Amino acid sequence: MTVFGRKPVLEALGDDTLRVDKVVLADTARGAAASEIVDAAAARSVRIERASAHRVKVLAGNGKQDQGVLADVVAPRMRRLSAALADAPPATVLLLDGITTPANVGMILRTATAAGIGGIVVPRRGVASIDPLVVKASAGVAFHAPVLRCYTAAEAARELRAAGYPLFALDGTARRTVFDAELPKRAAFVLGGETAGVGDEVRAHVTRGLSIPMSGGVESLNVASAAAVLCFELVRRRL
Repeated sequence: MTVFGRKPVLEALGDDTLRVDKVVLADTARGAAASEIVDAAAARSVRIERASAHRVKVLAGNGKQDQGVLADVVAPRMRRLSAALADAPPATVLLLDGITTPANVGMILRTATAAGIGGIVVPRRGVASIDPLVVKASAGVAFHAPVLRCYTAAEAARELRAAGYPLFALDGTARRTVFDAELPKRAAFVLGGETAGVGDEVRAHVTRGLSIPMSGGVESLNVASAAAVLCFELVRRRL
């Protein structure tokens, strides 16, 4: 996982539970802030590479917020979806589809990890990248979340169905709710984007929709809030 910006890099270097592979510092970075990063890396025996400011921007993928520094952090629970399904398939999986707001992705990672969800599929395309904004929204939990990677949500849906997972999508129009539906012990749950909901390519693989009962004229919840309701209903059933 690549993090960028002075504060996120320093926070990663200060977390003894994380392994930082290397720090890349722009050759234009000077002064107290750069010295603090160099000292923190030296204290952890982390390799520092110097690169042009342009190269740092390219590697970070964010030219406005990299502040001339990035770090490659080893996220201990992150792995490919295909590897997880072949090795030790998790009982419950969340699949993020089209969620583009970093704050929502970060809060979902934090909530799902707290609820003991076995895997959270964060596709590389169509979903907010796991960057410092996501890490901040997760209060650092993103580093330790059971993130499963694939290219697209549709690819993940196909892989999950092929592995025997029924797919349940949160859908405000569904007759069955997250509270009364019969749910198998092994299942995957799709969380759709903030505006478009679940995409057509993923919906083609959905077994059933699940709703959250609403009252007071409220039509729906923010996707991160809906994820929290779902995750802790699964905790309640498990207990």
